[in-house]
Amino acid sequence: MLYGASGFVGRQTVQYFDRHPASKQIHWAIAGRNHQKLEAVRSEVGAAVDILVADSQDQQAVDDIVSQTRVLLTTAGPFACYGNALVDACVRFKTHYVDITGETPWVKTLIDRYHVQAAADGTRIIPCCGFDSVPSDLGTYLLVRHLQQAFGVSCQRVNAYFQANGGLNGGTLASAFNLYDADVTGQFSDPFLLNPPAVHLQAQIDRNRDPQAPLFAAEVNTWVAPFFMGAVNTRIVRRSCALYDEWQESYGSDFTYQEYLKLDEPLSGLKAICLTVGTALFIGALQQPQVRSIVQPFLPQPGSGPSEQTMNQGWFSCELVGTASDGRKVKGLIRDQGDPGNRATVKFLCESALGLALQTDELSGGRSRGGILTPATGLGEVLAERLRQAGMILEVRTV
Repeated sequence: MLYGASGFVGRQTVQYFDRHPASKQIHWAIAGRNHQKLEAVRSEVGAAVDILVADSQDQQAVDDIVSQTRVLLTTAGPFACYGNALVDACVRFKTHYVDITGETPWVKTLIDRYHVQAAADGTRIIPCCGFDSVPSDLGTYLLVRHLQQAFGVSCQRVNAYFQANGGLNGGTLASAFNLYDADVTGQFSDPFLLNPPAVHLQAQIDRNRDPQAPLFAAEVNTWVAPFFMGAVNTRIVRRSCALYDEWQESYGSDFTYQEYLKLDEPLSGLKAICLTVGTALFIGALQQPQVRSIVQPFLPQPGSGPSEQTMNQGWFSCELVGTASDGRKVKGLIRDQGDPGNRATVKFLCESALGLALQTDELSGGRSRGGILTPATGLGEVLAERLRQAGMILEVRTV
């Protein structure tokens, strides 16, 4: 079931599913709160699918539709506003779940409320299956497992370096604004926000603090800046690491992960400085209600986003460098054509849902694994192979 199907990203998921060969193997439906808008999407795409209607604030209506499906995909954000009833129903009806949230404080509430029950039932609740945070999480997983399987050594550190070109949609901005309004931004400073409860030494906390300044990264031979999505992606990767530790499938002792925005020459150092300062000023300004009230009307609104041309011409690249406990290096690359916040996010999300629907027995941990998981812990190699078959580059090589 594709919930939020009439939204900007939701409409793209309907198109993706309708054109996907696997759509012939499953019975799927589109869902949301407005039948007329859903009917318009169905007609526009030409998809022969059922329509299910439920307001996300109406728990009984949500229960009625969730009880009819094995896998729920949702694009309806802000998820802290519109996702609670959906997740609650999925846990109770043992329906697997994926979304595209980057709202880590909300994910933390899901862990506190539902992880134990979902784990006991083998229900996979997997938030952050869009550009937040599949490249970071799945890329790290592939590097770590390559080191372990090819060389028998654990991983000490992974750094990811992003480059991207594309546009923002209104739903993404609405989710960010909701975080500021909910006054939960203070939680972003906790590098282990999504980890199971544990005592972290000060040295561990210091090693995992978010980068605040530009630096020259010798392993990619250019200047890099803090990546604005790092405060989300790093928490997901660290949760994956912690869960695999619990399952005795450890990444490595004292494993660390960080990510950056990579700048090309010429003047990569100046670009890194300007981008770091500009991003900090922009985020700081948007946290001020008075400033935001002036700026917000000029930004994309919920339900709107980049043009087809912008989305098609966009692209992203995630280079990863892994360092083994013996100093050995491996490199990874995840890259695709298409706007990362829309085209790539839709591919990540839809292939995640199809993996849950069609390859349950092949998923890491088997049918018994459940909980509030991550792309790496909930989907792993199944998702990596599905993305390759969908035309995305996912590579790992020894340096």
